[in-house]
Amino acid sequence: MKYKIKGPRENQTFVNTKSYQKLLSTFKKLSKNRGQIVHVVGAPGTGKSSNIYAAVDRLGLNFYEAKLPLSSPDLTGGEVYQLMVNSMKEDLHVKSSADLFYELSKFDAVLFADRFHDYHCLDEECVGFSQWTGYSGAEPFKFYLTCIREYFEHRSDFKGVNLVLQTAWRVGEKDYKKDLFADYGVLSRVAVTVLGIPFTVVEISYSQEETINIVKSHLNDTTNDEIKCYIKKYGNKPRFICQAIKAGL
Repeated sequence: MKYKIKGPRENQTFVNTKSYQKLLSTFKKLSKNRGQIVHVVGAPGTGKSSNIYAAVDRLGLNFYEAKLPLSSPDLTGGEVYQLMVNSMKEDLHVKSSADLFYELSKFDAVLFADRFHDYHCLDEECVGFSQWTGYSGAEPFKFYLTCIREYFEHRSDFKGVNLVLQTAWRVGEKDYKKDLFADYGVLSRVAVTVLGIPFTVVEISYSQEETINIVKSHLNDTTNDEIKCYIKKYGNKPRFICQAIKAGL
């Protein structure tokens, strides 16, 4: 998927923004403290992963990135949760939950970003978590409830681990991504506010000027007026705008 960043090394044209500065300020605390849970939210196409990877690279954070290749969109929430845990245990060569928490505590942060949400972009034979949430009805809700339950049951263990979550809840039409935390007006503001009560939340969003600068960093022969026309159609979502310009839409 062009213009979608899947790792720090792909961030060759990153543009500094106010949202990035907020994220950078939040991430600076990760190497000194443990027990922090940071949710990075934002509409699809705004570059949540790009900002995350730029910040961890800039600060030189030692991070572990979780991955979640799914075999089917028909998995239950409980099955997806167990696959997530098993994938981390396999990566870190441990068998018990206690050993898993111990290994994760060695990192500045445990990152849940594109390798977790969009593994299908890396391996077309797999189903990505973002695809699963768009096709599996109420099962994502059950998955999140399981995560919450496990968090409270192992709260003392989580105090030794920092989590950075690229947080999205895809709902709506299958062919058009809408995110509960960004695309539903007042409902989204309420959801972000509630999420921010127990956790730290950083929202990725851009002004029109920032969006223009980001698009021109990829497509420097595009004029400001052209980009403004695309902003009217797609909003301040640089990835969608870049894809539309290249496709001639």
